[in-house]
Amino acid sequence: MAIVLFTDFGSSDLYVGQVEAVLERYAPGVRIIHLLHDAPAFNVKASAHLLAALAQKIPRGHVFMGVVDPGVGSDRGALVLRADGRWFVGPDNGLFSVIAGRAAARSCWHVTGTPARLAPSFHGRDLFAPMAAAVATDDFPNSNVKASPGLQVELGSVDLPEIIYVDHYGNAFSGIRATDVFHDAIITVAGRDVRHARVFSAVEPGVAVWYENSVGLLEIAVNQGSAADLLGLAVGDPVELVAP
Repeated sequence: MAIVLFTDFGSSDLYVGQVEAVLERYAPGVRIIHLLHDAPAFNVKASAHLLAALAQKIPRGHVFMGVVDPGVGSDRGALVLRADGRWFVGPDNGLFSVIAGRAAARSCWHVTGTPARLAPSFHGRDLFAPMAAAVATDDFPNSNVKASPGLQVELGSVDLPEIIYVDHYGNAFSGIRATDVFHDAIITVAGRDVRHARVFSAVEPGVAVWYENSVGLLEIAVNQGSAADLLGLAVGDPVELVAP
């Protein structure tokens, strides 16, 4: 079992190290996987669809600590979710709702206990990290949680026809699962039509294509270039499927 971290804390900022130190204190020796710390900042909807795609590639049994939490310190709930054999710990703000909605089997608990030290602005360190450690060390369920019939915030499980992530190459991930999209479909994004290719290297340098990326999402890329720069793409931009 490992603890898998998915946050918008930033890879070069001071928050991730503090979380990892708490995990080491409460779950010594448990492996930590840094899945992503540059999730779309404050964007729960985009992050929920990105996490749902990434989680499918992680073996069952692992514990995800997910933190994209613009409502930290408010009265939003804190959640432990078990969905198809994977565990998820974090805010009940919709971040895990796509995963929950697509799961064949799920159970959830709401966190009711409050740690003695709880910084209003850093629940990732003070609340979610100790709870993720408890799950990873089989100290769960415990007195700090209460079984719940469902999530408080549901964003739905259908695909999201928007750009949800842009990597450092300028490749733009959509929230559309590519499996059921016909290859002769045309994608319209930022006023430009983009056609399918098996992979970006199948076209000439500088040409934009859409294809199924490594996590199963419809992605827009430019061979040896940046789709974000060429097409002016950003997280939240709509993606339209056009019949051929």
